Amino acid sequence: MIPQSFIQDLLNRLDIVDVVDRYVPLKKAGANYVACCPFHSEKSPSFSVSPTKQFYHCFGCGAHGSAIGFVMEHQGLGFVEAVEELARSVGLTVPKEDSGRYERKAEGDFEALSEAMQLATHYYRDELKRSEAAIAYLKKRGLSGEIAARFGIGYAPGGWQNLAAPFPDYQSKTLVQAGLVIEGEGKRYDRFRDRIMFPILNQKGAVIGFGGRVLETGEPKYLNSPETPLFEKGRELYGLFQARQAIRAAGKVLVVEGYMDVVALAQHGVEYAVATLGTATTPVHVQKLLRQSDNVVFCFDGDTAGRKAAWRALENSLALVGDEKSIRFLFLPQGEDPDSYVRKEGKAAFEAQLEAALPLSEFLLRELAAGVDMKTLEGRAHFLKLAQPLVQQVAAPALRLMLQQKLAELSGISRNELDGLMPVKSAVKPTAAPSRVSRKPLQSLVRKLLQSLLSQPSLGVDFDMRLAGGDSDEARTLSALLDFIARHPESRSTSGILEYFRGSRHEALLSAVSGEIMQWSEDFEVMAEFAGALEQLKNSGRQRQIESLLALSRTQGLSVEEKRELQRLLQGGSAATKSDQAAQS
Repeated sequence: MIPQSFIQDLLNRLDIVDVVDRYVPLKKAGANYVACCPFHSEKSPSFSVSPTKQFYHCFGCGAHGSAIGFVMEHQGLGFVEAVEELARSVGLTVPKEDSGRYERKAEGDFEALSEAMQLATHYYRDELKRSEAAIAYLKKRGLSGEIAARFGIGYAPGGWQNLAAPFPDYQSKTLVQAGLVIEGEGKRYDRFRDRIMFPILNQKGAVIGFGGRVLETGEPKYLNSPETPLFEKGRELYGLFQARQAIRAAGKVLVVEGYMDVVALAQHGVEYAVATLGTATTPVHVQKLLRQSDNVVFCFDGDTAGRKAAWRALENSLALVGDEKSIRFLFLPQGEDPDSYVRKEGKAAFEAQLEAALPLSEFLLRELAAGVDMKTLEGRAHFLKLAQPLVQQVAAPALRLMLQQKLAELSGISRNELDGLMPVKSAVKPTAAPSRVSRKPLQSLVRKLLQSLLSQPSLGVDFDMRLAGGDSDEARTLSALLDFIARHPESRSTSGILEYFRGSRHEALLSAVSGEIMQWSEDFEVMAEFAGALEQLKNSGRQRQIESLLALSRTQGLSVEEKRELQRLLQGGSAATKSDQAAQS
């Protein structure tokens, strides 16, 4: 592992404008630099680079990050390779930490969880070398040692507490939090037993979870890591880290259902495949995929379950697909999956199937028409009723227009008549060009604090953590951000924060906030915004305390101390404190 302190030192030495300009010519635009985004097709610049905050953000596709993130995305490199390349450019040598030793750390510590996952990965890989049955299974599935090594495949042996070997402190809470061990009814045992292990990597190439498959028969066939501070199934795609370069080379990304599909396809030269992690395709998945390529192909089994999964993917793609993007759907013959098909028919035959995949529009209309009787007036009316909410979700204006024309044609009515039934209404607001505004209206106080802290992290040094409490995503991210600022004084920069939280559950929100602060005017007063939001937050907390004490006084009365506290709160704090002190003297 590369020490966090080195990563932050590297970011402090780099100028992101110089880094990006090596690959994409930038033009000065006010305080920032702009260009047409290198990650999606566009005619006018929506890609902005901030020299003061040292990060980039695209207002079109949402791509964002530090200098390290840019090199990873643009060059298709892994985290370590990107760090090494940038370090060479400024004359630094990348140090390495000893990741072979496990030490118990604070509960919930991301570094402790990451170390535990890494050590478990090494253990499972070593166990694979010792298991003749596991090796025989992989060979039977046609996998070479090279592919197994590329994907870090391992084996969890049978038995209940095998992880006690690499983890001397088997009772550590970290093992439970990482999803490696199950605890209940006074017992503790390994989650994964007698299974082929597929490590799931984040964008940095760090292991954040596992998928375990039984060798032969057994239930469940696949067992995934649970949700942890490192791992959210709805945000991750298996094999994306390994496939990024191949996706760029092929100009498309293929989405399949299982780990073995990804690995088997890679074995046969189809290296641009990824898989969802035992969950339906989510909007976050689609967003991630469209950042990788303008051409996405979903490949599902031809059975009922496969078609249901494809429909869910379609529904979550409508609001995200642009006119310059292509999303298609491939259904393999009954009884076949990508693994079995590519082993039986080979790469050329499989890729020929990909070329014949259904465009999103065709799949949408075909599935809707299949559920009604298009020969009757009632059936066509039902068809339009089903289509209306879906078509109105389509964000791409040209695609939506053509879908409406096709609907009118299939329904046997004129376009004007269709417009009367289906007024133009987009559920998704089009992305605006970066406007030089101070801030958006109706933002929560916590959101304003996040914006200020991401812009000037030093503002959070003496922050009262009690004010950051709450159950919302924004409140949890604020707490995590403040904790980071307090524990990492060397990393108090916007780029350092974004890099630290890459791949975490807070990344998406911090990404959105980073885009918001990129729109601030040059004379925007961050400290004044922060102070105002903080004061409002304090007042809001004070009001809640007052209401709580007043409610208590009506039900059971207040103690002397509670009455004094209520008086202090009602008088605004400081004045009450002085009167209390005078009364006591």
